Amino acid sequence: MARKKNYLNNKDLYNELVKSKELDKLTPTAEKMLVLLAERTINKLNYVNSDDRNDCLQFALLDLLKYWRNFNPKYPNAFAYFTEIAKRGYAKGWNKIHPQKYKGTLSIDRITTNGGSDDSGGMFNI
Repeated sequence: MARKKNYLNNKDLYNELVKSKELDKLTPTAEKMLVLLAERTINKLNYVNSDDRNDCLQFALLDLLKYWRNFNPKYPNAFAYFTEIAKRGYAKGWNKIHPQKYKGTLSIDRITTNGGSDDSGGMFNI
């Protein structure tokens, strides 16, 4: 049974990034590889709204293009390194779009014991 070819080869990505670091500029091939990595990795995630998906993808692309210089050629697994940057970019985008206010608290609004309205009118967090 023949093995399915990967869409992006780790060795090719590594070599392009080493070349880019030497030039201190991303090569066009390295740019394409990082975009491809981000576009393919996001397919493993589910989004109800396609606008949210596109926004999260843009956050990941921004992070990949912003932090590529931090890659250390001493470690040969460029694919894992940049996949992790992309995943964190998706999460950063999601948290920016859908912030969770007061995470870890339970809001109680106007709890009354006598069935009527309470005059305090405030909001309480537990």
